[in-house]
Amino acid sequence: MKLTLKIWRQKNASSKGQMVEYPLNGIEEDMSFLEMLDVLNEELNNKGEEPIEFDHDCREGICGACSLMINGRAHGPGSRITACQLHMRSFNDGDSITIEPWRAKAFPVIKDLIVDRSAFDRIQQAGGYISVNTSGNPVDANAIPIEKENADMAFNAATCIGCGACVAACKNASAMLFTSAKISQFALLPQGQVEANERVQNMVRQMDLEGFGNCTNTGACEVECPKGISLENIARMNREYYSASVKG
Repeated sequence: MKLTLKIWRQKNASSKGQMVEYPLNGIEEDMSFLEMLDVLNEELNNKGEEPIEFDHDCREGICGACSLMINGRAHGPGSRITACQLHMRSFNDGDSITIEPWRAKAFPVIKDLIVDRSAFDRIQQAGGYISVNTSGNPVDANAIPIEKENADMAFNAATCIGCGACVAACKNASAMLFTSAKISQFALLPQGQVEANERVQNMVRQMDLEGFGNCTNTGACEVECPKGISLENIARMNREYYSASVKG
């Protein structure tokens, strides 16, 4: 397979970036997208050129590190996959592929295709936890009865891997799907009720401080989410927030 890659190159956060074109031959359709980038980087190394920096870790669709905008779509073509799960059989011989980092004020570019997503970490640190007294003999969490519907919804919300595709897909760069998923996984369970009011207010406040935009209600975030996190979580977060605001 012969390809033309148009890749964003940026030396550091303060530098001005640009698109650079790279021809690439000999790509097999069973390669993953990241393996294709490995082949390109090997060629660049052999030429004495600086390889392209991109984020990756597990390469199994779990860590959420492979944050790439591919041909204008978060994680590229396909449904409910990350860039590391995207295979080159999704493209045709002779294709031109544009590869960029996430585009959001709250996700500044570090270098090339790597962005700083520590804003997500700070949102979670603001309230994405529960305080449990572990002295003595604490009650086993499995001993607390939970309705199956609530348990399933909490589990589904907890599958969010924090990749940032929702932000990249949103024209306002909103983080409401991510934040609402982290709030929902606790709001639906009895263990999360003690700090529920404080949690939603702190996490929403931190989300706004990070510079993320408001929800557009277009649903692009849910469509591009590799784990299919539902927009229902945003509605739940809004209800939790309004309830906490009224209670003061």
